[in-house]
Amino acid sequence: MARSTDEIRQSIEQARRELAGSLVELQAKTNELADWRLQFNRHRRAALVGALAAGFVLGGGVAALATWLAGRR
Repeated sequence: MARSTDEIRQSIEQARRELAGSLVELQAKTNELADWRLQFNRHRRAALVGALAAGFVLGGGVAALATWLAGRR
């Protein structure tokens, strides 16, 4: 049985409403994931450990530690 023009229009409008709702959800999730403050608050320990490790490496900690260990032998 073929659908009438009105049924097709209603179907298209329903699909548009569903897509609009999905788009709103996707935008909210994207904004949440891109919010570095929120991510930092959720993963504070990992962020701090990463910052400490990066500071150690950038500060020459690896070279200093290697020199220190070589001097102990």
